[in-house]
Amino acid sequence: MAIRESDTVEGGATARPSTATVRLTTAQALVRFLAAQHVERDGVQQRFFAGCFGIFGHGNVAGIGQALHQHSDVLTYYQPRNEQAMVHTAAAYARMKNRLATFACTSSIGPGATNMLTGAAGATINRVPVLLLPGDVFASRLPDPVLQQLELPTRGDVTVNDSFQAVSRYWDRVQRPEQLIPAALESMRVLTSQAETGAVTLALPQDVQAEAFDFPREFLELRVWRIPRPLPDRDALAEAAARIRSARRPLIVAGGGVIYSEASESLLRLVDATGIPVAETQAGKGSMAYGHASNLGAIGASGTSAANRIAAEADLVIGVGTRWTDFTTASQTAFRDPGVSFVNVNVAEFDAAKRAGVALVGDARATLDELSGALDGQSVDDDYRDRVHELVDDWDRELIRLTTLGHGPPPAQSEVIGAVNDAAAPTAVVVCAAGSMPGELHKLWRSRDPKSYHVEYGYSCMGYEIAGGLGVKLAAPERDVYVLVGDGSYLMLAQEIVTSIQEDAKLTIVLVDNDGFSSIGSLSRSVGSDGFGTMYRYRRDGSLGTDSDDSGARLPVDLAANAASLGAHVLRAETIDELRDALEAAKSVERTVVIHIPVDRYALAPSYETWWDVPIAEVSDVESVERARVDYERSRRDQRRPWR
Repeated sequence: MAIRESDTVEGGATARPSTATVRLTTAQALVRFLAAQHVERDGVQQRFFAGCFGIFGHGNVAGIGQALHQHSDVLTYYQPRNEQAMVHTAAAYARMKNRLATFACTSSIGPGATNMLTGAAGATINRVPVLLLPGDVFASRLPDPVLQQLELPTRGDVTVNDSFQAVSRYWDRVQRPEQLIPAALESMRVLTSQAETGAVTLALPQDVQAEAFDFPREFLELRVWRIPRPLPDRDALAEAAARIRSARRPLIVAGGGVIYSEASESLLRLVDATGIPVAETQAGKGSMAYGHASNLGAIGASGTSAANRIAAEADLVIGVGTRWTDFTTASQTAFRDPGVSFVNVNVAEFDAAKRAGVALVGDARATLDELSGALDGQSVDDDYRDRVHELVDDWDRELIRLTTLGHGPPPAQSEVIGAVNDAAAPTAVVVCAAGSMPGELHKLWRSRDPKSYHVEYGYSCMGYEIAGGLGVKLAAPERDVYVLVGDGSYLMLAQEIVTSIQEDAKLTIVLVDNDGFSSIGSLSRSVGSDGFGTMYRYRRDGSLGTDSDDSGARLPVDLAANAASLGAHVLRAETIDELRDALEAAKSVERTVVIHIPVDRYALAPSYETWWDVPIAEVSDVESVERARVDYERSRRDQRRPWR
């Protein structure tokens, strides 16, 4: 619910809304509206929009661009290098702020707009708020077709911005200035909803942006959107508590909702009181500090041996703030007890109803506190508690082994993770997104703070890493930010290094160079395709090489030199000792640092009693593919139907 500044006066009396108007362009009114939006949770009020990212073109420079210039005193403009990247930065900022603040992002029409599509999809999938303001073609249609306009012979009202409908939680096209008022209010309703949030798109025809209208002053006044902590249905809560009390081997799966709701302390109290162990999803990693005796670590396809073994035996699974993705459920093979049932705590009804569980639709922190009261005196058996502690200790020894292998040179990626983890303060944040690194981080990173682990794995978007790291740093300038990025992702979207330097937002970027696409290379080998198309090689005899035929010369690419050309301070390392020295040296450098280190693309951490469903060709002339298909069919037998 939104409360306007004019709704109350001294003494609590209701004030009559102002009927005065102010003549502004649509763009000017929108900028002033955005600057006046605040949110409040637990009595703490803050601005919702930290500013607006934008790359200007003919579709927004005279509208939104002019308005940002004129009203720079109320809404700060930020200059990115790529439209996709600026959406990633806004999404990372919103995630770091627990969805209580974000950025707007403006683009021109055409390619500037469609460049934002990937970022929009990532924001919506990850349930984080971002406002997109793409310029659009003339509403008047007088200069039709305008530069960069998409034409369809069967429709006159379709533009490239219609493609945002599939990746937005709310979408509208403002064809008249007065339409801005309901569109902006609906946008805020969705952006501030903890259940519905994601990307919101307001397509703005370039002539409408510049058109003037007498806007009501009350539309532009301070507006506070309350973020409630709803509680689930009492009967559902009682049923959930009864199931937990009767379970012999319960397990909690902590998802991103635990962190967004700031529920880590509530989770800890419940775990300490009951002894129920906790496994963490990618988004939920950090919900409990590493080293707690009941913290099993990562679960699922990239899970630890401890978490996956307990998951296989669990007779009741309590999901808190999780979407139950295939990586969490190991493609529906993680939970193997024939009678396993589920309790789902989620602010979104859509997610709470998954896996046919008891749906506790409510805020994670408030619901966990209610559950703690309902489970007063409840505790797991000593034998189960002892088994959990034993498995946690076993995994800790395995983690130490993997991060201190003494491999190479080049070293193993797991050793790089260990060195960065050792160098990072407990409050530092590690940022990553795609490739083989997220799976290894999920297993191996020792999180000691709920906000210290920031891996975008809902969309697993290559190129998110550096742009996302910038968003984290803008949201928490007091924290050190370590970006772990592979050479494949770096080559896709590295240019926000420039923006980090412009904004004095220092990042420490560890550029892990495995000379190609290591993650998909490993997956390719597992499906019988010999690493095809995953190495950076010159073409030789018509081939770019495979694992068994790696005779082509390597490409003469120097990514460290590229980073230096973008303004970063560059350090090079060949060994883990050199990496440790570079990480220490980076602490005294004031601007963004890139540390380049090659790693062995074949020295990856193993999987632990888990599986990921990637269908393999049912027929093939290649023997390795035929063997992989046999293994695939065998693994599929363990899959459970998701509605059970």
